[in-house]
Amino acid sequence: MGKQRQNDWKSKLHEVIYGTHTSAGKLFDIVLLVVIVYSVIIVMLESVPRIDQKYHEFLNISEWIVTILFTIEYILRIICIKTPKKYIFSFFGVIDFISTIPKYLSVIIGGSQYMTAFRALRLLRIFRILKLVRFVGESNNLLRALKGSRTKIFVFVFFVLILSVMLGTIMYLVEGPEHGFNSIPHSVYWTIVTLTTVGYGDISPETGLGQFIATIIMIVGYGVIAVPTGIVSAEYVTDRSRRKGQKLKERTCPECATAILKEDAHYCRVCGLRLKDE
Repeated sequence: MGKQRQNDWKSKLHEVIYGTHTSAGKLFDIVLLVVIVYSVIIVMLESVPRIDQKYHEFLNISEWIVTILFTIEYILRIICIKTPKKYIFSFFGVIDFISTIPKYLSVIIGGSQYMTAFRALRLLRIFRILKLVRFVGESNNLLRALKGSRTKIFVFVFFVLILSVMLGTIMYLVEGPEHGFNSIPHSVYWTIVTLTTVGYGDISPETGLGQFIATIIMIVGYGVIAVPTGIVSAEYVTDRSRRKGQKLKERTCPECATAILKEDAHYCRVCGLRLKDE
């Protein structure tokens, strides 16, 4: 009886934490996402000397509260799953661990708390509760292609933002204020400028490692420019092919219901009825 109750408790907890088909599950994910965003903002603000000096205690207490919440969540995820190893060594399991441990390490190793910026990777969970909406027919093919590829473009931009936050944090740790990288937001700004090949030149890395990372970012930047164009172009071609196939499939003779195979056909090949132009 006691084992049955324990299984019921774990089952309900699993449904809330891992499921998104229930109201409780969706609410859990939404609250989690809000806390993640809040924690990333805290870490970024903490790296700004002026803000950190004025609100250090508040930011530190907030980060500890968030870290404890993530620790509880991480433990609950392990408890309520049948095979804990499957979660612990999964992609999200590793990310959950990485996003939880830095604050504890900061007690021993100074500066490691900035690793919590990698917590942004956990925002990938947002795709579990997103519902893809099919676009409705439009007269403008380009607009239809843009609308059809908006989810892919959003995913791409989302990953670029995550990459910018991570690389900006790394550059802040590598270069530091002495080379112009005064804070994580400032470093993220430099990363975005470099990634998009704008290159204002107001900040530039001076160390060998920083210049190497900058070179990688510049090379990746060319792919950043090309990918959205390819996504929209592919969607445009796919949409035209799909619409053409649907049109041919749906066109039938009103007299004998024979499928009209040729788009430019004027007469039914079976009964000879003249077809109306569409």
